[in-house]
Amino acid sequence: MSISMAAYGSDTNSNAEVGDNGKVYYLNFKPKAADQWKDLAQAYTDETGVEVTVETAASNTYEQQLKSEMAKSNAPTLFQVNGPVGYANWKDYTADMSDTEVYKQLQNPDVALKDGDKVVGVPYVMETYGLIYNKDILNKYFALDGAKATSMDEIDNFDTLKAVADDMQSRKDELGIKGAFTSAGFDSSSDWRFKTHLANLPLYYEFKDDNVTEQPAKIKGTYLPNYKKIFDLYITDSTTEPTQLSAKTGDDANSEFALGEAAFYQNGTWAWTNLQNAGMTAEQVGMMPIYIGDPDEQDEGLATGSENYWCINSKASEADQKATAEFLKWVITSDTGKEALSTEMGFTTPFKTFDDIKTDNPLVAAAVADQKSGKTQVSWNFTMMPSEQWKNDLGNALLEYAQGTQSWDAVKTAFVDGWAKEYSAAHAS
Repeated sequence: MSISMAAYGSDTNSNAEVGDNGKVYYLNFKPKAADQWKDLAQAYTDETGVEVTVETAASNTYEQQLKSEMAKSNAPTLFQVNGPVGYANWKDYTADMSDTEVYKQLQNPDVALKDGDKVVGVPYVMETYGLIYNKDILNKYFALDGAKATSMDEIDNFDTLKAVADDMQSRKDELGIKGAFTSAGFDSSSDWRFKTHLANLPLYYEFKDDNVTEQPAKIKGTYLPNYKKIFDLYITDSTTEPTQLSAKTGDDANSEFALGEAAFYQNGTWAWTNLQNAGMTAEQVGMMPIYIGDPDEQDEGLATGSENYWCINSKASEADQKATAEFLKWVITSDTGKEALSTEMGFTTPFKTFDDIKTDNPLVAAAVADQKSGKTQVSWNFTMMPSEQWKNDLGNALLEYAQGTQSWDAVKTAFVDGWAKEYSAAHAS
């Protein structure tokens, strides 16, 4: 279906007309924001009369559910892809969003997902992750005799991070902690931190070395020894015995950190709401880059990017596509929408309309400071990972290695051989 989207970015009061002819169905990717999106949809319906339905996929099931929903007559008009790999599966369903207000309001149009001149996806959240640290615990450590560092500024490479973490682990009773790092849980609420976000680091450095800008058919695993070093550190200097890791969850890690049982917690800007709800104050937390032993890593910053791109279903009716674009415009321009995204959902958004929004999220503040520091932000290359199966196989190998039931060779096999296998399967004619 070929349609004109010129009206999408207009300021005409067409909501009544849209309400007669168009509706919105959003399949949301983020379970943690499910209730907020339903409330936002209801607020828009109350204000405009336009029917907006929001459904949220369970964790790790989005792609599967999207396939199921797209096969129905009442398919989503608004859906998400995680980047170039996700787009490849849905390229026949993406309308050109060049004339939508959400695209025009991007602070940096280059962050949009494009296919040639066609804008196929618009990111609605930019997120940052690294090592969240407890300032109170670190300051207590820095004051100890013989501390391996005396300030956070000195921890700008893997060797120093390891020296500090090892020393903290050996002096955990003195510090009143259970471990330097929170438990590395491997249930579905937590394993993505290692099979996806941590795995991004060796991919980032390999792709940077080799000038890789598109998904490769094969990877070399150049930085797998570095991946092993940081993962070993997480396991060795943990609150939890390796044999107990499989029983630990994301909630456990959050609780351990919030209760002051660990000094470091790999997570991102989105974690603040949970930490705040658990009783932490903004003054207690900071965020630093994840160091894995690259020679130039002191110049590398936090990992910043997006895997959340809005796409409008090109197979939907013209009226539904228009209604969907108008809904997105309202989400990023109205006070109600802006409040929901920034405060209730805790998102850092890439739109000019949010310039007046002040954040009380200290992790977002750390991300902003990092971006202004002159350091090079680590890009999100995990959007190029060939499949969910690749991630799952890698996660299983990491768990078995951590528990001592498998060697690191299994991780290497899952990482390198698994990539080639899954890429081949995805691109089979």
